[in-house]
Amino acid sequence: MFQLPFPVHDANANTKGEPLGNLPEWNLDDLYTGENAPELKRDSDWLEEACASFARDYEGKLVTLDSDGLLDCVLRNEKINQVAGRIMSYAGLRYYQMTTDAGRAKFMSDSQEKITNYTTPLVFFTLELNRLDDTHMEGLLAANAKLARYKPVFDRIRAMKKYQLSDELEKFMHDLGVVGDAWERLFDETIAGLEFEIDGEQLNIEGTLNFLTDPDRAKREAAARELADVFGSNIKTFARVHNTQAKEKEIIDRWRGMETPQTGRHLSNDVEPEVVQALRDAVVAAYPKLSHRYYELKRKWLGLDVMQVWDRNAPLPMEDPTIVNWDQAEKTVMDAYTAFDPRMGEIAKPFFSDGWIDAGVKPGKAPGAFAHPTVTDVHPYVMLNYLGKPRDVMTLAHELGHGVHQVLAAGQGEMLSSTPLTLAETASVFGEMLTFRKMLDGAETKAQRKIMLAGKVEDMINTVVRQIAFYDFECKLHAARAGGELTPENVNEIWMSVQGESLGPAFEFMDGYETFWAYIPHFVHSPFYVYAYAFGDGLVNALYAVYAEGDEGFEDKYFDMLKAGGSKHHKELLAPFGLDASDPKFWDKGLSMISGFIDELEAMEE
Repeated sequence: MFQLPFPVHDANANTKGEPLGNLPEWNLDDLYTGENAPELKRDSDWLEEACASFARDYEGKLVTLDSDGLLDCVLRNEKINQVAGRIMSYAGLRYYQMTTDAGRAKFMSDSQEKITNYTTPLVFFTLELNRLDDTHMEGLLAANAKLARYKPVFDRIRAMKKYQLSDELEKFMHDLGVVGDAWERLFDETIAGLEFEIDGEQLNIEGTLNFLTDPDRAKREAAARELADVFGSNIKTFARVHNTQAKEKEIIDRWRGMETPQTGRHLSNDVEPEVVQALRDAVVAAYPKLSHRYYELKRKWLGLDVMQVWDRNAPLPMEDPTIVNWDQAEKTVMDAYTAFDPRMGEIAKPFFSDGWIDAGVKPGKAPGAFAHPTVTDVHPYVMLNYLGKPRDVMTLAHELGHGVHQVLAAGQGEMLSSTPLTLAETASVFGEMLTFRKMLDGAETKAQRKIMLAGKVEDMINTVVRQIAFYDFECKLHAARAGGELTPENVNEIWMSVQGESLGPAFEFMDGYETFWAYIPHFVHSPFYVYAYAFGDGLVNALYAVYAEGDEGFEDKYFDMLKAGGSKHHKELLAPFGLDASDPKFWDKGLSMISGFIDELEAMEE
């Protein structure tokens, strides 16, 4: 099979060759033991027949079903989702382990096409649900408590009622989805296949981005300029992907009658547009007291007249460059989780012991980090690209939080377990905060405390300020694309229009930085996803304040919130804590925590 040439890397060392310990790898056997596993063929064959029989039994008949009949229908649909999800989880995770492997790419593509073909006859299910009269639907739910449990699912489906097309067009849209998937794969494979050269060493994108946090300013600059050169050489491909994806979305939104490009994301997030707008406005208004103020402090610490983009994530001069090996990282996070509640430590333990984490940086492996929930009768898998930096420990805490959330929510079943993106970041950011607070409490000197506070502020700025700037970029990009094809230069200009505003006057921008939109995967895979990070951070900051105040029974309420999965609206989930995200002042609470950390850092300078 064809594979792009890559240099040999030690997966258990960082970019400087320092040992990181025994980094875990995924054991995917809990899904399937291989492409040719008999269980995989069994499930694929079952899925084909289950989809066909579901369509035979129910198409055109939902309106005739009583409450027991509709419950049976829903349960059969849920089982289909579970089996299809298991197959695609296996295909996707294998692919992300080595995106440059043509065999894995083909297996994932073939699996996706097969499942799309099997499930196309099921498109009628949501269409017919949406055609049921409101009074009729209410009567069915009132008659059957087990069916009523699925009301949140029905509500989310029926929120799309006004945007629904004809059955024929909906089936066409469903089939056409594989084309959009192909553009996403082109993006993934292009990113994974990029080669960068720093000091004569060939690196992939993850290793190159890592140099942006190197203590040596010359290396940071070299990495930034190399990134700009390589992005610039490939910018037409990235612009084509973004143009195509944005145009496809515009066409679909127009046919559906969506009011804005963001409407679909807000609906899927089960969040009101005005709540997102309040979040966005609060963060943008806070730029001067958050990012602008912090980066001015950092400029002074670095002894610079002006900061360049390669200084944004530079380690502080007083920072300890010690590499955190894997065992230390595991202990740090596990201690923090267990100190909050031993139940959380117990849930987290098998991630480390049972092959649920893939941590090493390897040639062809997808960049970044994620927690994939797979399906509710298996368990989540966490992917990292661990290089031993303190921030990598925070990434571990973050993704493990997702994993814990996904394990707890699995009890809701396939259709109710997954949370809207706005709530999906709750446990991950909370897990980070627990880990940070434990490390901060253990600081032995003022200098250590300063380093930890500064690192946390930077992470929060990256989560809140940077992501809202990303959101503004996307809003502007989709608005501009509606007016016609965008040249790479057009996209570059939109990118720069939000960067200066969010980062502030401490920065100067090198030539080539205008292309750095090119590698952000969320813009391609999940348009407008990014505000969920800021939403989650603000929500958790407010939540943590309640915990820090000693709210009685907080741990039990917190576990109940995670166990709820997607079965409750954010208003209902936050009510036990006395919080309400629809209150405009809610976001100021979260932002004031970041501002308070910066206050403490400024006080240390006096």
